[in-house]
This record gives sequence, C-alpha cells and structure tokens, in this order.
Amino acid sequence: MRYLAMTLSALLLAAAAFFFWKGRSDDALPRPVQVAARDLALPVLGDALAEPPAASEKTREEKRFNRYDKDKNEEIATEEYFASRRKAFAKLDVNNDGRLSFDEWSIKTREKFAKADVDRSGRLSRTEFATTAVVRKTKPKADCPPARPPADEEDS
Repeated sequence: MRYLAMTLSALLLAAAAFFFWKGRSDDALPRPVQVAARDLALPVLGDALAEPPAASEKTREEKRFNRYDKDKNEEIATEEYFASRRKAFAKLDVNNDGRLSFDEWSIKTREKFAKADVDRSGRLSRTEFATTAVVRKTKPKADCPPARPPADEEDS
C-alpha cells in the first residue's frame, strides 16, 4: 500500500509540475502580430521600388571598418590596415631597432608577474595568480531608468 501511495503522489507531483511549466511557458512567448497584406507592400514610385529607410545605428562591423578607413574613401589600403599594428609594434620596440627581442615582447607579462608576486619569491601562489586575471569591461544589458522606491516609501 505504501508503494502505491508513493507512486500516486509522484505522478501527481509530476503532473502538477508539467501544468505549472506549461502555463509559465505560454506566458513567456510573445504573441504573433497580425499584419495586413497592404502593410507589407512597398510603395511604388514609377517603375522603381522606394528605398527602405537607412538604419540609424551602425553595426559593429561598420564601426570597425570606419576605424581603419582613415581617409574615408570607403576602401581600406594596406597602409591603413597595418597602421594600428605598427603603433602596437612601436610601443613594444623599446630600443627602436625594428626588431623585437623576447625581452621587449614579454615586458608587459614580466611587469604583470612582478606586480602579482607580492612576496618576491619568483613564484605565484593561487592568491597571487588570481590578481593576474584580465578585467573585462561589461556593457549594461539595457538602458533602464533607476528603480523607484515602493509607493509606501515615497509617501513618508
């Protein structure tokens, strides 16, 4: 009898979870928008179709392209493409001989290691190593106004 009661309660629990999940998933889905066929037709100007409106926000690739296209002629020349690489190389080439030695190339890593090695042992403990993690800037997911306090706090 105990096994029958446990089986029945497990089935009821599973059924309740299913209906709870099903009800929540229906609420989360956006409802389809009804669009009339006349709204889909593009206006015709003579024999040519009207141009769709241009997007106001630039895509990530457009921004990247514009950073490289210094003379704004809608083409990226070899010099424009390698300019940023030359600047980065020049920063690393401390003695300006046009060549990077291993010491020049690894200077930032050496400085980072020395800064993390607090006890100057030449080795990094787990705690010291944790300070070398790259800190990435996070972008806000949405531009929302700050939350207002509840109504009962505003009145007081």
